[in-house]
Amino acid sequence: MGTREHEIYDIVGIGFGPSNLSLAIALEEHQSNTSDQPVTSVFFERQAAFGWHRNMLLPQATMQISFLKDLATFRNPVSRYSFVSYLHASNRLVQFVNNQDFFPTRQEFHQYLEWAESSFSDRVTYNAEVTGVRLAQDTGTGPEQCLQVEVRDTVSGATRVVLARNVAVSTGLVPRMPTGMERDERVWHSSEFLAKYGRMNPAELKHVAVVGAGQSAAEITKFLHDMLPHAQVSAVLPSYGYSVADDTPFANQVFDPAAVDHYYYGTETTRDAFWRYHKNTNYSVVDDDVIRELFRRAYEEEVAGEQRLRFLNLTRVKEVKRSGNDTRVVLHSLLDGESEQEMDVDALVFATGYSTMDATALLGELDRHCLRDEQGRHRVERDYRVVTESGLTCGIYLQGGTEHTHGLTSSLLSNIAVRSGEIAESVLRRRPRLTAARGEA
Repeated sequence: MGTREHEIYDIVGIGFGPSNLSLAIALEEHQSNTSDQPVTSVFFERQAAFGWHRNMLLPQATMQISFLKDLATFRNPVSRYSFVSYLHASNRLVQFVNNQDFFPTRQEFHQYLEWAESSFSDRVTYNAEVTGVRLAQDTGTGPEQCLQVEVRDTVSGATRVVLARNVAVSTGLVPRMPTGMERDERVWHSSEFLAKYGRMNPAELKHVAVVGAGQSAAEITKFLHDMLPHAQVSAVLPSYGYSVADDTPFANQVFDPAAVDHYYYGTETTRDAFWRYHKNTNYSVVDDDVIRELFRRAYEEEVAGEQRLRFLNLTRVKEVKRSGNDTRVVLHSLLDGESEQEMDVDALVFATGYSTMDATALLGELDRHCLRDEQGRHRVERDYRVVTESGLTCGIYLQGGTEHTHGLTSSLLSNIAVRSGEIAESVLRRRPRLTAARGEA
């Protein structure tokens, strides 16, 4: 996709996962409903193709949110990009309804995302890594302030620069490993699970271990128990077993669009209450049916006297010793704080979660124009726009990394349609001022 000389895009999206895909949809639908001048946008994604948690598309694993919390419905119930529209286009709407389930499989939801993404091939470039964003100096565009977005082709290494009035940063979460632990061909993070597992000879996996107490850890444990009937499967949990996810109606209200306002405009006491009372809706918790299934399997094996599914509660991995294909894990007991044991495994999976997105490194020198709170975090306006010095008129929008300002739904699918709509509206609301500044209004 080429860029016309001196063209300034209204918004450049950095990353093209579900969040910026939803933003692209919101911008397009605004355009179709108004006679305003066209909104120009372009998106850059460093992956070779669209993909969302591909390595966790385990068989029968279901979404933890309703299918109605798709890319568009909560913002526009008649959107042609809704999950229902996808089912209709796939000739599966009747069958889905007959299935009587609010929660599609992860594989089907990923197919929906790919279906929606296919309409934006003219606005997204893959194998394109944004390496920096800076305030443009002499661009030949007159007095209008804009940003230079530097993009590197990850295949050829060639670089180019595009100009933007705004950027929307959505680079995703960063896989988190415990301190001192390194990934390799035998030690994996859950974010790479299916790819790493697919490179192994299942017959050689005689003892595997999964570290973590959340949904991904439980699902991987179940998957390995299914796929490796000859193997010992050990679940290493820092807690005393798995904790159930609270998906009851009142608790689920913390994911409602209105809850963002309550969090953003609330007091510190209000914000603290959100995390203290409702963290168990999403963090380090597991769906009830998965917990019961794993317990049932372990109990049946105990009855049969052939136990190969073990749960090591209140236990942490202290050290991993690697020698060739041999992996020895040193386990530390949290029960007495002293006991240790060693365990040899053929594969070790850390389902230890993710760190939130931090745009600091990407923004580089531009970050000095961004204001921060007392704890050094970016200050963010209600419309997800970073608060900047008054001299900077360009917008920096964050799709993620705003848990401290916007609450639990900062990077979750639950509020994706409304969040993207608010960003699109903010960009469009501010655009007339820019147009007027150019003497074109």
